[in-house]
Amino acid sequence: MPDARADRFVRAYLKTRHLVLLVELGKRGSILQAAQAANMTQPAASKLLGELEHALGVPLFERLPRGVEPTWYGKVLIRRAGASLAEMDAAYDEVMGLQSGLRGRVALGAILTPSATLVPRALALLKARHGNVSASIRVDGSRRLVDSLRAGELDLVIGRVAQGPGADELVFEPITDEPHLLVVRAGHPLLARTHIALPDLAQCQWIVPPEGSILRDRIAALFLAQELPQPTDTVTAGALPAIIALLMGSDMLAPVSVALAQPYLDNGLLAALPYDLALRMDVYGIVTRRRHQLSPAAAALLAALREACGLPAQGSPAQTA
Repeated sequence: MPDARADRFVRAYLKTRHLVLLVELGKRGSILQAAQAANMTQPAASKLLGELEHALGVPLFERLPRGVEPTWYGKVLIRRAGASLAEMDAAYDEVMGLQSGLRGRVALGAILTPSATLVPRALALLKARHGNVSASIRVDGSRRLVDSLRAGELDLVIGRVAQGPGADELVFEPITDEPHLLVVRAGHPLLARTHIALPDLAQCQWIVPPEGSILRDRIAALFLAQELPQPTDTVTAGALPAIIALLMGSDMLAPVSVALAQPYLDNGLLAALPYDLALRMDVYGIVTRRRHQLSPAAAALLAALREACGLPAQGSPAQTA
């Protein structure tokens, strides 16, 4: 049963202005700037924050000489406040959509490979059926995308879910894993070798994924396992066009998923090195929030994603216990 104290706090005390202030404080780290963004005075913002901390009995922000920093309690409230406001935005879009057929906005996050393979097919299906739905796509690493999903900034994510705090708040529908190759330009000097060892690769110029990505961690682990130094001559790039341009214009090498590399391998622009990375990523899939009712626009995109990757149609993830 619901906690009676929590029910009193939410229904009788917590107001929209509290939520707006929390979100702005999380974004800006300054009471003055958050107050301005929330259309209130600084004294009013300070009073609201003090009221929240008094009601909860815990410090939500640490006061610093140059602003404020959320405590662990504050981070929880900021995330939940953002999700609550996003729900109300979605409710508005849903009501407007019901007035004139399926309309509205849907925000999708995707890791690199499905963003260039699965997502275009799904969006083509969506737009063919619901031309008035506006969709946005954000390409990033799974960890950041899932954080944004939990905060209500994204409706759906195609990525991976790590076990840990908050994992039980999510629903994961697996799609496939992601084998990788080491890719270079056609005519690269290494292609003439009959044998390539990992120490040889440590001396090469690498294009590596952004810090915090699972792929970058896996690459680092390959060198650590053989007690080799990490490549130091590196360029960090996460966007496929940049990776392809760098490869074709230099002697760099990059780990690229088979699905993304295949068109360039087929037309001879790039080649795979004769070295088995033995690198397979964890399965990625469609990630949604548990017990969250998707808007009609988001539900339509979810159906298109399932169809595009051959998953069976099913009910909304909100129905999953």
